[in-house]
Amino acid sequence: MTSSVRQDLTRLLRPKSIAVFGGQWAHAVIEQCQRMGFTGDIWPVHPSKAEMRGLPCFSSVEALPSAPDVAFIGVNRDLTIGIVEALQASGAGGAVCFASGFAEAGTEGANLQARLRAAARDMPIIGPNCYGLINYLDGALLWPDVHGGRQVERGVAIVTQSSNLAINLTMQQRGLPLAYMLTLGNQAVVGMAEAVRALAEDERVTAIGLHIEGVGDAAAFADAVLAARSSGKPIVVMKSGSSAQAAELTLSHTASLAGSDAVADAFFARLSLARVKSIPAFLESLKLLHFWGPLPGAELVSMSCSGGEASIIADSAERLEVPMPAFEAAQASAIRATVKPLVTVSNPFDYHTFDWGDRTRLSDTFSAVMRGAQAVTVLILDFPKADVGNSETWDITLEALAAAAQRSGGRAAVISTLPECLPEERAASMLAKGVLPLLGVEEAMAAIGAGAFVGRTPGTIAQDLPAMIHGKVVSWDEASAKAALARAGVAVPESQVCDRLETALEAASRLGNVAMKVVSADLAHKTEAGAVVLNLRCENEVRSAYARLSALGETLLVERMIEKPIAELIVGLRRDPAFGLHLLIGAGGIMAEVLEDTKILMLPAGRAEIEAALSGLKIYPLLEGWRGHPAADVPAAVASIESLQAFGLANAAALEELEVNPLIVCEEGHGAFAADALIRMREDEE
Repeated sequence: MTSSVRQDLTRLLRPKSIAVFGGQWAHAVIEQCQRMGFTGDIWPVHPSKAEMRGLPCFSSVEALPSAPDVAFIGVNRDLTIGIVEALQASGAGGAVCFASGFAEAGTEGANLQARLRAAARDMPIIGPNCYGLINYLDGALLWPDVHGGRQVERGVAIVTQSSNLAINLTMQQRGLPLAYMLTLGNQAVVGMAEAVRALAEDERVTAIGLHIEGVGDAAAFADAVLAARSSGKPIVVMKSGSSAQAAELTLSHTASLAGSDAVADAFFARLSLARVKSIPAFLESLKLLHFWGPLPGAELVSMSCSGGEASIIADSAERLEVPMPAFEAAQASAIRATVKPLVTVSNPFDYHTFDWGDRTRLSDTFSAVMRGAQAVTVLILDFPKADVGNSETWDITLEALAAAAQRSGGRAAVISTLPECLPEERAASMLAKGVLPLLGVEEAMAAIGAGAFVGRTPGTIAQDLPAMIHGKVVSWDEASAKAALARAGVAVPESQVCDRLETALEAASRLGNVAMKVVSADLAHKTEAGAVVLNLRCENEVRSAYARLSALGETLLVERMIEKPIAELIVGLRRDPAFGLHLLIGAGGIMAEVLEDTKILMLPAGRAEIEAALSGLKIYPLLEGWRGHPAADVPAAVASIESLQAFGLANAAALEELEVNPLIVCEEGHGAFAADALIRMREDEE
């Protein structure tokens, strides 16, 4: 949204009067409103037609009975601008601009979109280049095409930038009640942040789903998301563009490791938004949040009458990091008392078919299972096709689960391994019985994980950092970078800059076992360029290294080798164009990009976040002391990372990139040292 004024979207989203401009598309909008039973006023506007779908037409905005709450503008892009200007002057509550050919269509289109924004002034606009919105709560459809939803009293709101995806989402047959479907198109005036804030203000909305291509103003988006969360509206995100950033020549490993999608993950995590990777998982997660709200945890117990299904769900849960705890002894004993002796009591729980069709015995077994500490209990149950026989025993099993949920007070869900094995009418009946229907094992695990994720402590906004100054980017050489970091509290090895062999020999004699490196701001990857030599222990080795390296650069750095090293980390700070400054922590050294063992945190990251990121690395066992080896000085590593972050925050307006690779973590009590450093700063050209 380009305006700094927060706009009220109430009239736009919940209109009592709708003006419709155009021919074919306007006709379709009126038809959709009439089919849905919209009880407000519908005013077709057309310069030559007398009526449209039985409603009298008005010749212009000025001829309308009053200022409409919202208008659907289904005319070409040039006429759209004039209508928006007239609507704004009349005091209309907002408009949906259907036409394409604006910012998505090159320079001319961008200029037209700027004119559209100017014409709108303080009036909110959805679009242009979009289908608009559907309000299934009030039957108001600013929508010129088919859809698959029905009127509801409460449900989830979905916001997307893709109109075609929106149509497809309304066709879902999963028992998910849709309250709103909102397409944003070019977001000339109303963007994702404004939409989230407005939808969260409707008490009938239970959860919000966002299909995101780009968040626009990240700070405004974060503020809106946290406002929605404080209103009790959990949010699920499906972001397009999971590929790495476009290929470019980069000076650091950080730039290639912290692709924009990885930074988006960190940004969403900071806000406690659950991110899912597929459309089915998106819908199932929203359904779970609509029905249960955020979960207190993801601990899962699974029940089935098939060992094969038990294995499938166990594998899926492990892949998606959904814990399946073992039964406690007392609970296992209670379950065992309800089943045949041949049944093994474990999680996942295969209760066999001994009691299939026996409502009472199944209910007793399910109740015993559900009296544990798990967050969710699921029953795998695939219904047969209607034309293949009687499904009475499946209904008995479902009734037994519903009764068990009521008796135990636990959360019960049914998972169908195939979506077609749980028809929409079955899903609706389950919801009525207090049982959540979930379609697909992987999707169900993703939904449970999402529910648990948003159930954590509400997120926080990253620090409001100053805007990056405009100017040329200047790279610092290693010696200058390390000197600056040392002043910020980062431990660096003792060293000396040398431009003569004699000075290098004196430094090596004083420092002992040393490394020798070329000092150059133009040489970021010294190892690949052969510009570093390690473990120089005697005068002849120093002379030989100096002769070779001085051919690559006039100035060399002689540096004490770090003693008792345990592991190498990479720590980087970089500014993402969409999400801002972030911190990368990972396995470092020459294998940084090969291992791709990294965690990304938005700034500022607290000590607990940094410690959790470190412990989540694949190489963390090395830091703990792998197979009898000494443990590393993890507190020193954390302190170094905190100091690097502090340097980045202090220089946020100019910092383009900072990387320490490796940060060598030594044995416990022996510290952590920045063995190499790269800093790139912008210099104000004024």
